Amino acid sequence: MEIKDIKILLAEDDKNLGTVLKAYLDAKKFKTTLRVNGKEALDEFKMDHYDFLILDVMMPIKDGFTLAREVRELDKEVPILFLTAKSLPEDKMEGFKLGADDYLSKPFSMEELLARIEAILRRTQMHKSNANKEIFTIGKFSFDVTRHILSAEGESHKLTSKEAELLKMLCHRKNETLDRSEALKHIWHDDSYFNARSMDVYVTKLRKYLKDDPTIEILNVHGVGFKLITE
Repeated sequence: MEIKDIKILLAEDDKNLGTVLKAYLDAKKFKTTLRVNGKEALDEFKMDHYDFLILDVMMPIKDGFTLAREVRELDKEVPILFLTAKSLPEDKMEGFKLGADDYLSKPFSMEELLARIEAILRRTQMHKSNANKEIFTIGKFSFDVTRHILSAEGESHKLTSKEAELLKMLCHRKNETLDRSEALKHIWHDDSYFNARSMDVYVTKLRKYLKDDPTIEILNVHGVGFKLITE
């Protein structure tokens, strides 16, 4: 994954520091979203996919440790870097117990922050590249889950994270019904009406990507979910 494709969620309650950090990371070609407290950051994390989290420890409403604990309930692997004014060993141990990848004490230089991010990304990308790759055959299409690439006859399409996750679930249940509520809770973490309408949009997009093969169909199973039909 190239830096320009990496999405960072930054949670920092100091608006001046947060603005400076976001501007710096954006200048380095990361796609950075800034939130000013832990609650807003968690809401944002549930709404979208992020490749990297930078969390200030001392935040109002929801602190960084609590936020990390709740993030880990949703995602065991997303890299987390803590920022803190605290430098006590017990505070660092608390962060690592919560699954942090690194810990940076304030004040710090932008160069050091960038070096820490790049080092963590190298480790996590190496781990991912060594993991077993999942590739599905859907009619004339090949679907590379790891790379989010759907390809056929020399042409390829890069799927978004939610498109890829939804297609993966459909592939695992090929010719069987995928329960709508199960998919919503797994991908959107909430089976609300709004998210259900959002999923319908993603299903429409997947149908568009697969329309060149008439042997493939994604059916609506009324009141239940969806079914990927392929010979």
